[in-house]
Amino acid sequence: MNPLLLEGLSDAIGFVAGAGLGYALAHLLGLDPLAPGYAAGTVAGIALVGIGGGAGLHLARRWRAGRRRQG
Repeated sequence: MNPLLLEGLSDAIGFVAGAGLGYALAHLLGLDPLAPGYAAGTVAGIALVGIGGGAGLHLARRWRAGRRRQG
């Protein structure tokens, strides 16, 4: 597979999966990141979605680096 395509796909999948998990965690904690306005719960939910997306992207890049070291 083209290395640039693999990089783009793995980054996108990692980010979207992480953001989805962050969204699910926000809902489990009773926070709604899509609520109207900027209440504390909304902002905290948005932060969890962003942190989840960043963590997913980081994990995707670590996975790619591990594959590169193996061969």
